[in-house]
Amino acid sequence: MASVKHGTEGTSGGGGGGEEESFEDAFENIPVATKMDLKCALEECTMALNLFLNNKFSEALELLRPWSKDSMYHALGYSTILVMQAAMTFEQQDIQIGLATMKEALQTCQKFRKRNTVVESLSSLVSKQSVEQLSDEEMHAEICYAECLLQKAALTFVQDENMINFIKGGLKIRTSYQIYKACLSLQRGCIGAAPLQSSKEDCRGIRECHQVLQMTQDSKSTNETYYQFEGGVQLGIGAFNLMLSLLPGRILRLLEFIGFSGNRELGLQQLREGASGASLRAILCSFTLLLYHTYVSLILGTGESNLLEAEALLQPYLKKFPKGALILFYDARIDILKGNFEKAQVTFQECIAAQQEWKQIHHLCYWELMWCYSFQQNWLQAYQYADLLCKESRWSKAIYMFQKAAILCMLPEDDVKTTGEDIVALFRQVEGLKQRIAGKSIPTEKFAVRKARRYAGSQPVKLVVPALEMMYVWNGFSIVGKRIDLTENLLVTIEKEETALKNEPNHNEYYMDDICLLQLLKGLCLKHLGRLLQSELCFNQVIQSEKQLKYDNYLVPYTMYELGLLYKEQDEREKAIRFIEAAKNNYKDYSMESRLHFRIHAALNSLKVTPAPTP
Repeated sequence: MASVKHGTEGTSGGGGGGEEESFEDAFENIPVATKMDLKCALEECTMALNLFLNNKFSEALELLRPWSKDSMYHALGYSTILVMQAAMTFEQQDIQIGLATMKEALQTCQKFRKRNTVVESLSSLVSKQSVEQLSDEEMHAEICYAECLLQKAALTFVQDENMINFIKGGLKIRTSYQIYKACLSLQRGCIGAAPLQSSKEDCRGIRECHQVLQMTQDSKSTNETYYQFEGGVQLGIGAFNLMLSLLPGRILRLLEFIGFSGNRELGLQQLREGASGASLRAILCSFTLLLYHTYVSLILGTGESNLLEAEALLQPYLKKFPKGALILFYDARIDILKGNFEKAQVTFQECIAAQQEWKQIHHLCYWELMWCYSFQQNWLQAYQYADLLCKESRWSKAIYMFQKAAILCMLPEDDVKTTGEDIVALFRQVEGLKQRIAGKSIPTEKFAVRKARRYAGSQPVKLVVPALEMMYVWNGFSIVGKRIDLTENLLVTIEKEETALKNEPNHNEYYMDDICLLQLLKGLCLKHLGRLLQSELCFNQVIQSEKQLKYDNYLVPYTMYELGLLYKEQDEREKAIRFIEAAKNNYKDYSMESRLHFRIHAALNSLKVTPAPTP
C-alpha cells in the first residue's frame, strides 16, 4: 500500500540516540491518513507518542483511533493508552474497556501474523532449513502481538478474583515471553538456542522470529523498519529479564522450570541499548529503567538507586518535553531520592499544573508530596495530601485511610481538632476498605488492617509513631537518611516517644512491640547519622527481645536484615551474610514476608552471594 505522509518530521520518539529538537505539533487539526503501510503507521504512532508526552492524551487517542482496527501499531498504541488509564484509575469500567480494546488489538495484530500449522513450525525448527522470508509486516506483527498479550495479561490479573482469569493471565505472559526470547536468540544469530515449545502461539512466534535472520540487510525498507523491530525486542526481553531477576530464588527456580529466566545484566543491557536508540519504544525502555531506578530498587531492593543513570536517561526528554507531566514527575522523583525535597515539591506542583485531563497523575504527585512533607515532619501538609488521596483515588483506599490516620497521630491534639477528623473513626474504616487483586490480599493493606485493629475495641490502644512505621515499610528511611538535619529531627521524635512510653505507669500488652519498633527506627536513624555502634546496639535489643513480642513478629527478621546491611556497610561481609541469611531462613508467616524476601534477594546479590534454597 502507498503511504500518506503528514508532517511528522522533528517528532522522533528516540532517547539518547535521537535528536533533541523541541517538539512542535505538526498541525492544528491532525489530518486522517487515507492509506496506511508499516512505515506510515510508525510515523503516525510516533506523532501520537509525542502528543501523549505533551499531555495531549485525547488528541493522541483521536489520532490512533481511525486505524486501530486496520494497523497493528495504531491498535497497540490506542489500546496501550487505555490500559494505562485503567491501571491508573483502577475503575472497573476502565478495566473492562481496556480489556476489550486490547482484545481487539490482538485480533488486529493477528491479521498480520504468518499463518502456519504447529507441525510446520516444529519441522522448520528441527531441520533448521531455509524457509520463506518473513515480511516486514509479519516481523513487526510478532512484537506487537507479544506486547498486547503482556498488557492484556496484566489487566487480567487485576480484573477479578476468578482463578480461571489468573491462569489465563499467566499463560498469556508465558506466550509473550517465549516470543520475545526467540527474537533475542535470532538477533544474536543463535538459531539453535531458542527452546521448542508445545504451544501453538509459542511455535509460531519462534519460527517467525528465526526467519528474520534471512531478511536481506540491503533492503531499504528493512533499514527503515528493522531498528523499530529491534527496539521492540530490547524492550520486551529487557523488561522481562530485569523484573524476573528481582524475584527471590525459590520463586525464580519455579519459573525457570516452566521456561522463564531472569538475567539482570542482560535485562539492563537490552533496555539501555533500546533507550539509546531512536525507535518508537526508546522512551518506553527509558521509562522502564527509570521505574527500576526510582521505585523498584527502593521498595523491593536495598534502597541503592543509580540516580546518575536515571538523570542521564531523563535529560533529553526534559529538553524535548519540558511541560510533559510524566517527565516532570520522574524529575521530581529523582530529586526526592537525592534528598532535595523542597525542589521536588516545586516540580510536583508544576506537574499537577501541567495538565488537568488525567487526574491520576495528580494522585501520583499527591502520594509523593505526602511523603516529602512527612520526611520534613510537616504533618499538617502531609495530611492534606493524604486526605486528597482518600477522596479522589481508588488505588488503595485502605492504605490512604490508614496513612491519613497515621499522620494525624503525629500531630498535637489541638492541631488534629483543626482538621475536624476523628482518628479512631478513621482507623476503624481501614478494614472495610481492603481489596483483593488476582484473588490475593495486598500485603501492605493486610499490614495496615492488622495495625488498625488496635482501635477496633471499646478501649482503643494508640499506635506508636505509625507514620514513621509506614515510612519504614516503604523504605523511606534510606531516602530521608540523605539529609542529616531531617534524620536528626526524626531521631528526636523517636526518642521523645521512647521516653514517654517508658514513663507510662501502666504498660499495655503492646508495650514490648512498641519499644522494639522504636528501637528499629532509632537504629536506622543512628546508622544514617554515622553512629554505627549505637545503631548496632538498638538492632540487637530488638533481636534479644524476640520472645517478648506478641504481635509485631515482623520486627525481628526485618531487624536482622538491617543489621546485616549495617555489617555490610562496615565491610564485615561474613557477618552481613550470616544475619541476612538468618532473616531469610529462620522466620516465616510474618507481615510483609514477601517484601523482605525481595530485599534479602537484592542484598545477597549485592554481596555476590548465590542465595541458598529456602528450606
